[in-house]
Amino acid sequence: MRNTEKVFIERLAALYGPTEAKELARICLMRVLGCDFTFLLVHSPLSLSAEQQASVDSFLERLVQGEPVQYIEGEAAFCGLSFKVRPGVLIPRPETAELVDWVKADYLSASPAILDVGTGSGCIAVSLAHALPAARLTAVDVSDVALAVAAQNAAANGVEVAFSKLDVLIQQPDGIFDVVVSNPPYICNAERSAMHKNVLDFEPSLALFVPDDDPLLFYRRIAEVALAHLRVGGHLYYEINERFGADTVSLLQNMGFTEVCLRADFFGKDRMVRATR
Repeated sequence: MRNTEKVFIERLAALYGPTEAKELARICLMRVLGCDFTFLLVHSPLSLSAEQQASVDSFLERLVQGEPVQYIEGEAAFCGLSFKVRPGVLIPRPETAELVDWVKADYLSASPAILDVGTGSGCIAVSLAHALPAARLTAVDVSDVALAVAAQNAAANGVEVAFSKLDVLIQQPDGIFDVVVSNPPYICNAERSAMHKNVLDFEPSLALFVPDDDPLLFYRRIAEVALAHLRVGGHLYYEINERFGADTVSLLQNMGFTEVCLRADFFGKDRMVRATR
């Protein structure tokens, strides 16, 4: 184990830093050996077979190329559940879990009809269906790949979500809802230079970027959808670009929403908005 950690740190420290490189070594070994962290501690240093070493080397080379560890493993943890992920599907983020927690707290004892716009892996819809068993979940996305993965995740986590293909920029969903929630594309192309290689080279641009000259594109359009499909008193929830918190609040207020609330994430960044129809 020590040798594997040393090699990972030497090869990955520039990309991830030594602490994360060490953690990636442990993740790799647990995956290859099919063991838990306690096994690694008890049996260190490890003696790997030639086949196991080849698997470790392959795992490392993919990391060196910048491929996210979640794509290599084929899964990501989110809200205490496991989600399948693959190239073409955005990897769930911890910040998005805070958005899910906000919806859960507001509707814990209710049976809302919820629309998730741009569902991706299905992480928001599936997590809400799991936490709010009386809720009725509908989720839409423009990507066939994302919808296929999201359906797998709903089945694997034992929940029912009605998935359908929809381009929210030009189409309207069916139905009336108590909640519309979305983590839409919100990163400006001008921000690319500050982003990590493993995001830029591997995660889907379709789920990340908006035009520099219209950063509120999806917020505005989804708000229009919410005005048409939310019940009076229903709520719209967004994950947002921290640079445009005040702009998003103003947009929603000007469109007639009330009780518009901007909330920071656990890093202190303005990351979520809730508004009332």
